Amino acid sequence: MRIEQLVSKAQHLVRLADEPSGCTSLMEEKKRCHLPGLVVMCRTHPGQVEASICGPVFGLVLQGSTEISAGMQSLSIASGDLLVVSHDLPVATRVTHAAPFAPYLAVLISVDLTIIRSLAEQISEDWAENKHAQTLEAGSAEPALIEAVDRYLSLPENSVAANVIIPLIRREVHFRILVGRHGGMLRNLLLPGSHASKIAKAIALIQDGARERLSLTSLASAVGMGLSSFHHHFRSIAGTSPLQYQKDLRMTEAKRLLSRGGRTVTSVALEVGYESASQFSREYSRKFGAPPRNDFPRTGGAKGRAAKGRTLNL
Repeated sequence: MRIEQLVSKAQHLVRLADEPSGCTSLMEEKKRCHLPGLVVMCRTHPGQVEASICGPVFGLVLQGSTEISAGMQSLSIASGDLLVVSHDLPVATRVTHAAPFAPYLAVLISVDLTIIRSLAEQISEDWAENKHAQTLEAGSAEPALIEAVDRYLSLPENSVAANVIIPLIRREVHFRILVGRHGGMLRNLLLPGSHASKIAKAIALIQDGARERLSLTSLASAVGMGLSSFHHHFRSIAGTSPLQYQKDLRMTEAKRLLSRGGRTVTSVALEVGYESASQFSREYSRKFGAPPRNDFPRTGGAKGRAAKGRTLNL
């Protein structure tokens, strides 16, 4: 199976999709389709660097290329490459190759941890913690995975066969990723007491309390780690500090709220957890390179740029 054979199928799904997805993605244009957990992304021109919270997700690039970075990690991903993001991460992305006649195309399949855990139980293999695994893993997609994605994209809408087969193919795709060479961090997540699983729990707690003042001591205690160890492993896995992670969450949520309109900068600042609108505006400008008011919906019917907020969902 050649990766080029999937391009026309992905383009067909883009044409069928009539609703922009509300999930996080690495692209400006992203489309949900009738296939659960799948988002097709299409972009006709290279773009600027965009900030988002991304993951957990699998991404398969079909055409064009993009760059993604998180913390000290930076990857270039081109046609035929697979990206695996194991945790919700603050990332910066930029489409580097795209054109109207050959748009950037990628399919994203959200990670279902319930499926991952079920597969691990069925496999019954004792994995040792992979100390070299990364939260961003990328490389050439294996042929068996490409074939599974091809069958997924080929399923017709509103058919009995699709309803029966979709869960099976989703499970196969998860299996191919989990046992493949890019699934190291996902396998770490399954290990009780692993640093990967503890930091995933900490990330979930930060997300649940994104508007509240963050206590690192309480957070470390909640996941069963000492403060210094927690801070070290959080930065190692998430690519940033817990406090900066919370700030990134607040900023992406603020960008989403501003782009919808109907709110003032002050009300958005308060809603995402800031007590000072001036501090919020300074940090917003520092992160996105422009003041918050620039992200209000444009007049004349043009839509404001959508925020890159949670979930990728890539």
